[in-house]
Amino acid sequence: MDIGFQKTIVFLFFIFIGILLKVKFKSKEEITGIKKIILNLALPATIFIALLGVKVELHLLILPLLALGLNLLLFFLMPLVMPLMGVAKGTPEFRTARMLIPSLAPGLSSFPFILEFLGDDYLAMAAMSDLGNKVFVLFFLYLVAMNWHYSLQTSDGKKNGTKLKPLVKAMVSEPVNVFIGVALLLLAFGFHMDSLPFFLSETLEKLSLIMTPLVLLFIGLAVKIKKKQFFQIFSLLSIRAGLVLLLSGIFVAATGIDARNDILLTIAFGLSACSFWPYAHIATVDSMEMDKKPKNKTFSSDFGVAILALSFPLSTMLILATLNSGSFFVNPFNIFMVAFALLGIGVVIPLVSGVKKKKWSEQRIIDHELKSAATEKAA
Repeated sequence: MDIGFQKTIVFLFFIFIGILLKVKFKSKEEITGIKKIILNLALPATIFIALLGVKVELHLLILPLLALGLNLLLFFLMPLVMPLMGVAKGTPEFRTARMLIPSLAPGLSSFPFILEFLGDDYLAMAAMSDLGNKVFVLFFLYLVAMNWHYSLQTSDGKKNGTKLKPLVKAMVSEPVNVFIGVALLLLAFGFHMDSLPFFLSETLEKLSLIMTPLVLLFIGLAVKIKKKQFFQIFSLLSIRAGLVLLLSGIFVAATGIDARNDILLTIAFGLSACSFWPYAHIATVDSMEMDKKPKNKTFSSDFGVAILALSFPLSTMLILATLNSGSFFVNPFNIFMVAFALLGIGVVIPLVSGVKKKKWSEQRIIDHELKSAATEKAA
């Protein structure tokens, strides 16, 4: 059994342990405590180390731009298909999926397999590509999350300029953003992890080590997937994988790439699981909306955890199948064929599972309009 597959089993086992531990965590506050440790300690330390460990190679600078382009394309394409899966526009679930689906977590899902199947050189290329993804999940999605929050929670009478002050305050008060700012400042002056005092670098590294186990345990503890929700999320992730392969096929055909490993790297990286970092932004907004009713919240935290829980095993299977495919994907036609198969699965599953997509979406809109009308009448 190869080492990459064994690492995946370890990751999945941590999620399973979290599920088993549900009986020991009776209250929501206990699980929230784990989430706060992740968001305020482990995640900032991990991001700080990742940024200070960046080694920019000029001849590979195109890779982060390509990864960022993939993120943005998924961000703008997924809203067009999500209503077909029964995720109605304007709902907390819609905004949650739009945050998580375009994000990538190659460190957890694809890096171990890229190293095992393609080698060190391709792992370095994947790590360089991840810089673009980091810009997307850390900066772009944070601004999107906060903008949605203040747009929804402030009254229509307020001007857009009034949102700037709380947005800036939220940015500078979050530990993650503070660590990012300090890391970028140190990078600008030529500092790296080995430049820091030993006690500081060692503390950060120890905090970073608990990041992955805690995240996986948290997913296991917090995940609650209903039957209809399972089919919706599985469909969304199938559509996501299909779009990644479709975009990869277009890229391969347009650039004329014929090197097998280059093509496999492109596909495997794009098929990475959804990232936990956008969920961190969702959790931040959730903490700001503690007194809001579920229907009035910007995001659905439960829906986000469910996406993360399903994304990891599905991405693992797809990445393993890709890297074990030999020269199958060298022909762009085969990439397109698999892409359309996944897109078809994503569309068909809600129909087969009995999810009434269009009716469900329209009913949510009707309910929202009736509620708004009743509120206006009461006023």
